[in-house]
This record gives sequence, C-alpha cells and structure tokens, in this order.
Amino acid sequence: MNDAVLDHLRELNATAAFNRWAGFEVVAARPGEVSLRLPWRADLGQYAGTLHAGLMSALVDTACGYAAHTAVGKRVVASHCAVDYVAPGAGPAFVAAARVVKAGRRQIFTRAEVHGERDGGQVLIATGGTILIPLD
Repeated sequence: MNDAVLDHLRELNATAAFNRWAGFEVVAARPGEVSLRLPWRADLGQYAGTLHAGLMSALVDTACGYAAHTAVGKRVVASHCAVDYVAPGAGPAFVAAARVVKAGRRQIFTRAEVHGERDGGQVLIATGGTILIPLD
C-alpha cells in the first residue's frame, strides 16, 4: 500500500459531501487500485432491510473513480457505469475493491467487486465497471 496515495484519497474523499453522508472510508490504495469500506446503517437500506442498490452502485462508481484518479493523476468523471447485483447486500459492512483495466489518454476502463462482510468472511454482492474521462 502506498501511504501517500492513501492519504491523498482520504483527503479527497473528505471533500465529497455524499461520501461523508454515506460513510465511505478509503481503506487501501495504490496506483490503479482502491478499496472502500461502508459500515452498515439502517438508513442505507431499502424496504427488505438490505443495502440499497443505489449505494452499491455508488460504491462501484466511487471506488472506480478513485482507482482511475490514482492511475492518471487527474480528476475524472464517469461517462458510463454498469453494476450487476448478485446477492442481497447484507452484513455489518461492505467493501468495494476497484482496479484500472486500461488507462488511455481519453478513457479509463475500470472494474470493481463489492463484498458484504459476513460470518468472518466476504460474500460477493455486486460487480461493475466504469468508463471514466480524465479532466484537464
């Protein structure tokens, strides 16, 4: 893990009002790879009592965006985000791990997995990817 990259992303994360409200925590970072953690709160749930799909998507989008940012050294915006939900979002916390697949001059392709912490292990609950555009 790269402490300078981790510190930078934690500072950047603290500037995003949505991320502060949701409770996203940057837990690991190195160039091209980032992990976020989201502790469970009841107000993040949907009617069945599991993590709302919108929050899973936000984890994918944010983790991928941070991974892209660390790879190219610029702020980025998403031009595409797709998420597949494979299990209910249950557990005391959720971890999104993202990595850059390919970083070009105009587009950065990323992939992420979101896991729910359960019974001392992790259960895959969503996968996704984004295409991001670096800002000048």
